[in-house]
Amino acid sequence: MPVHVIGHVFREGSLSALPYLPVVLRILPWIALLAVTKWYFSGTRNRSERLMRSKVIMMTGATSGIGASLARSFATRGAQLVLLTSAPPSDPFIVDYVDDLRSSTDNQLIWAEQVDLSSLHSIRVFATKWIDNAPPRRLDMVVLCAATMTPRFASPILTRDGLEPNWGLNFLAIFHLLSIISPALRAQPPDRDVRVLVASCASYAGGELKNMRDSKAPLAKGREYETSKLALIAFARAFQKHLDVYARPDKQPNNARVVLVDPGLCRTPGTRRWLSGGHLLGLLLYVLMWPLWWLFLKSSDMGAEGFLYAAMEGELGRGEGGKLLKECREAKVLRDEVEDEKVQEELWKFSEAQIKALEKEGAFDRAIEKKMGERRAAETGRMEKGDDGKLQMDREGNGQVVPATAIETRSQGSRRSRKGR
Repeated sequence: MPVHVIGHVFREGSLSALPYLPVVLRILPWIALLAVTKWYFSGTRNRSERLMRSKVIMMTGATSGIGASLARSFATRGAQLVLLTSAPPSDPFIVDYVDDLRSSTDNQLIWAEQVDLSSLHSIRVFATKWIDNAPPRRLDMVVLCAATMTPRFASPILTRDGLEPNWGLNFLAIFHLLSIISPALRAQPPDRDVRVLVASCASYAGGELKNMRDSKAPLAKGREYETSKLALIAFARAFQKHLDVYARPDKQPNNARVVLVDPGLCRTPGTRRWLSGGHLLGLLLYVLMWPLWWLFLKSSDMGAEGFLYAAMEGELGRGEGGKLLKECREAKVLRDEVEDEKVQEELWKFSEAQIKALEKEGAFDRAIEKKMGERRAAETGRMEKGDDGKLQMDREGNGQVVPATAIETRSQGSRRSRKGR
């Protein structure tokens, strides 16, 4: 059939013989427009490559969204992954996820470690165990993708330390983790290219660091997420200076670089919660408008391209650190206070003081809980003992613990009373 149509067109010398040609010509420009729009909003692909085999990469947020896509890309290239997850490695989801990642990438060098970013104590336990090793463990890269945002119609869920979640998870957890493992980063051999990748967001431009309060919810009301991202950029610049001023025993220059990455708007679980507002009706609206989100928002795989560029571009391993990347190129930070050393110093001191106070409070609570647990265990042990001069429950009374001899005497006395009558 197509051969006859083409032959007829050549004989007649006109395209009018093609069936449905007017319809195709009307639709074709719109299809081309959609294709160009999708291509533009999909973002830039990473063109850099680097040998990743055997490199040790520590990751947060690696079980969903951009972090999951990034973990799969690293694993495919042969990297050794340490996934920091809030659930224990024995959790069924974590077991299945790690097994699937190992089998699909043919890489067995992947395992999970429990680090609950909502708990400063959990972070300290893991980080202290990591650096308490001689010689220092190999660590080529730290990738920090975990973040949270409270939807407009949802109530904030406080961290285990009672912190506002945007401050506790988006900033203070990262500050705490990097502060403890910084010796492991500085102890790497001088010929090793060490990088710390931190997820950023364009919303930092709306943050406000000047009006922070000395409380567990220090961020400006209504700007919690934006301010947490602005504080994170300021800390990343300060942490780079902290690495640079370290005098290595071998007199070599610093070989660790901090790189901030803005992946843009992507179709991730966090974006879905933000667009739906944390409400079922919002989720229904999100589903109905999904073709629009598909067109204008990146996929998680495309969002990971910026992180892959930050991990593999050779130029980023030399020169100054603390750069902000967007669409696989360096971008200018729009807020000047992130470069202010006074702001950086005040933020650092404030964070350290708050962590110190919260860890003292947490240690006190854990000590009380431990004592209460030991007391309950002792009482349970006494209740479970037998009749030979030990204790047992008074089942005739109100459930109090009384000596077994008292129960026997009371029961015998009641029998004598009945005989007397």
